[in-house]
Amino acid sequence: MKSYVFPGQGSQFPGMCNDLYQKHTFLKEMFNNAEDILGFNIAKIMFDGTKEDLTQTKVTQPAIFIHSIAILKVLGDSFKPNKVAGHSLGEFSALVASDVLSFEDGLKLVSVRAKAMQKACENSEGTMAAILALDNEIIESVCKNINGTVVAANYNCPGQVVISGEKRAVKQACEILTEKGARRALILPVGGAFHSELMIEAKKELSNAIYETEFNKPTCPIYQNVNGIGEISVNRIKENLISQLTSPVRWTQSINQMINDGTSEFIEVGPGKVLQGLIKKINREALVSAPLL
Repeated sequence: MKSYVFPGQGSQFPGMCNDLYQKHTFLKEMFNNAEDILGFNIAKIMFDGTKEDLTQTKVTQPAIFIHSIAILKVLGDSFKPNKVAGHSLGEFSALVASDVLSFEDGLKLVSVRAKAMQKACENSEGTMAAILALDNEIIESVCKNINGTVVAANYNCPGQVVISGEKRAVKQACEILTEKGARRALILPVGGAFHSELMIEAKKELSNAIYETEFNKPTCPIYQNVNGIGEISVNRIKENLISQLTSPVRWTQSINQMINDGTSEFIEVGPGKVLQGLIKKINREALVSAPLL
């Protein structure tokens, strides 16, 4: 059984989606709508912008979302998902893929989320760090005992957890985790402490926007980051989407649950191959690929 997964922040690259745009003229309308919603020419930044241009959260998140949905539009009627999941931002792409949100409503929410997160980053001294080759329990215990805000934020695959929080607390946690045997404890070049309590203000803004947006019942289960369980209840989907900003991304748990529920092949829809790599580390037997376009 095939399931579709959608990447999050970090998958962007200069020139993203340009090939698809040049090949499929019907995408022009989608990009025009995107410009109207965002208030700036996102196509120009995606196609011609530098790596630095694409790292601003308010640009990165819409760009990745648009690229993913452009692929869905190219796939057309051949896209028939049984299950979907998205990594962090990718959850919004998954909601469009399962007909919970329209492209336009999805992009409006992504824009609200991106701007709110960027503002939260500017208002707090936060960062994130990747911890490699250490048990989850050790990482969680160390974070819990640090004086300050630092939490496990992304359970990406076995042996790869990202922590998030105040810069001082994250740095201290990295030092202790290295002493406890982490192969690497690497501070990441990100603008803030995503998926931690430092995103609480962004969570409030996103919550208001979500409750003002029409959500439809999904055409297939969406496995959400907060609990890793396939959801079909609109109310629970909304609650989980709001909680996601200050809760960990349980990607390992989500993929394992999808496999337990019958998935044998994962297709990554969006820029890059980050999720394909993570899924192979979670389960070597899983088939992974990109869509044939």
